[in-house]
Amino acid sequence: MTWVGGDDADAADAAGAAGAADAADAADSVRSANSLGPEPAAFVLPRIPASAGALIFDELQRLLIVNPTYKAHWSIPGGIMEADGETPWEACRREVREEVGLDVGHARLAAVDFLRPKSSRPGGMRFLFDCGVLPTAVLDGIRLQEEELSEHRLVHADEAFSLLSGPLSRRVRAVLAAPEACVYLENGRTVRAMDTQKKCSGKGPV
Repeated sequence: MTWVGGDDADAADAAGAAGAADAADAADSVRSANSLGPEPAAFVLPRIPASAGALIFDELQRLLIVNPTYKAHWSIPGGIMEADGETPWEACRREVREEVGLDVGHARLAAVDFLRPKSSRPGGMRFLFDCGVLPTAVLDGIRLQEEELSEHRLVHADEAFSLLSGPLSRRVRAVLAAPEACVYLENGRTVRAMDTQKKCSGKGPV
């Protein structure tokens, strides 16, 4: 039997205590890891597409519609917002300028519409601006973006409803039914809990 005494005993005691402490720390680490479970996945903010469109009328209250080359139904001037921080109003003005060569300087926000995603489309937010009546002389200067649009028409509301796609037709119909309001829609339909008759006094910047 080996005798341990004096400083050697103190050293042995210290080593034993340190080993016990290390073992306890290791056990605590294992218990903590087991209690936490798998590391949670990083949170990713959802990306929701957004677009803006313009209602432009002539002096006879006919609506400007355009015929895209890349889809079945007629539409209105407008398109997807750029991902560089472009606002809905900025997107509306840019798309109108690019698609039909017109410069709209003021408008009111007439509708906000949320489209639920489907397998055939990503859905997203739709902002619709009422840009008012433009003089005939201005509308005579329409220049189409030929790679995207084949023709344009000025039509009364009933004809527009029959030519536009379902959600867009419902959106335009809702706006024309509440000419001084800013309507909230889902898939082009009014929401019963929302008051759509309040006036929308805000105007886009010039």
